[in-house]
Amino acid sequence: MRQPTLSEIEELARFAGSILRESYNKEHQVSYKGVIDLVTEVDRASEDFLLGEINKRWPGSYIMAEESGVTRGTNGSSWYVDPLDGTVNYAHRIPIFSVSVGYAYNGVMQLGVVYDPMRDEMFAAERGKGARLNGNPIHPTDETELQKSLLVTGFPYDAWNTKQNNFDNFVRFAQLTQGVRRLGSAALDACYVAAGRFDGFWELSLKPWDVAAGGLIALEAGAKVTNIRGGDDYLSPPQSIIAAAPGIHPKIIEKLDSTD
Repeated sequence: MRQPTLSEIEELARFAGSILRESYNKEHQVSYKGVIDLVTEVDRASEDFLLGEINKRWPGSYIMAEESGVTRGTNGSSWYVDPLDGTVNYAHRIPIFSVSVGYAYNGVMQLGVVYDPMRDEMFAAERGKGARLNGNPIHPTDETELQKSLLVTGFPYDAWNTKQNNFDNFVRFAQLTQGVRRLGSAALDACYVAAGRFDGFWELSLKPWDVAAGGLIALEAGAKVTNIRGGDDYLSPPQSIIAAAPGIHPKIIEKLDSTD
């Protein structure tokens, strides 16, 4: 089977992003997967497009998508698709969300694209070839002091009934750094580390489609990307991630309490 090119995935993400952008100011049909876990008709429209194109162009692929779940495959290709990362923002007309598409072959991430349609920012990476934003190379910061760093994080949808709610970590790092932001799109969080906008990103509980593409982009940009234990696998359960400038990454691990 022919493997996809980075430009082909960028094309798919850009079109899916246009679906999000065109419906941004419309009234949405919001349903709930959980108490605060939303899905809109636009999530589904974007995903239907992406999965339709993947199945047509690269039939037999394994696909893990946020709304459709898992499609079993046999050709060695794996896709991680988040058609709208930042649905809560989108439903409230907050313009911070993205389309995230990651591609792996034989279990190794090869290509990653995260597209922000409201800013027309295309973050992209190919394994071994670096990371780019709208075609220009990007890199993390060279910061080494927590006190001078700006971090970003997220919280689980079941924060009220899990020990890993991340609240204590948020407070701790807010006291140790210049600040901690919560944007609401894990894919963009990782890409903003890649582009040097944040010095570090951590999250204790997420899904593979949230960070498969963004993790590769941060890694290829030169960031250190691991799970919260410091291991290289941030896509297997129990899933967690730290993506940070190399000088900040060990200090996040040192101060992080993963049992909160």
